[in-house]
Amino acid sequence: MADELILLDVHVSMFGMRVRVALAEKGIEYEYREENLANKSPLLLEMNPVHKKIPVLIHNGKPISESLIIVQYIDEVWKDKFPLLPSDPYQRAQARFWADFVDKKIFDAGRRIWTRKGEEQEAAKKEFIDALKLLEGELGEKAYFGGDKFGFVDVALITFYSWFDTYETCGNFSVEEHCPKLVAWAKRCMEKESVSKSLADPKMVYEAVLMLKKKFGIE
Repeated sequence: MADELILLDVHVSMFGMRVRVALAEKGIEYEYREENLANKSPLLLEMNPVHKKIPVLIHNGKPISESLIIVQYIDEVWKDKFPLLPSDPYQRAQARFWADFVDKKIFDAGRRIWTRKGEEQEAAKKEFIDALKLLEGELGEKAYFGGDKFGFVDVALITFYSWFDTYETCGNFSVEEHCPKLVAWAKRCMEKESVSKSLADPKMVYEAVLMLKKKFGIE
């Protein structure tokens, strides 16, 4: 029996994009369903009753939530196709550490860049750039975070690339000016079809952020 896969997602979500990249990298077909977070579907509320958030991957009727957990699940279930996590336990732990770092540092600081002004925004920009510099140091001279092959940390971070324009526009700064090697890595990732076809257009991201700013009265 063929696997039935449904992805509940929002196109501009950097977390949803991770799942799309992982599925594309593995060459797995699935049904995509766009959610309206202002009016969440009964299916989303049923499949993720705890957090009520996207993305949710439904595999043969069973839901998996939280993007990094979903990516690891995909890697384990379809382990014969382009492994994303290293086979070595220590390297696997390191990959999970840096992916967790992205969630804890990059997302939060990035969000504050477009939701705050003045000193709070400046502090967020510094935190964002400092975190990217740490990631750039971890990347070093490697093609990808895992070495020669695109892997788990690359999936975790590359989806934020489609948000860089928004952060730069709202914060009036240049990521490339501070982290040229990281931007070169991002462009290298974008040469992969699994990435370029899965990431949202930066213009769509910015338009979505403008709508959110208007909705929440952030000028």
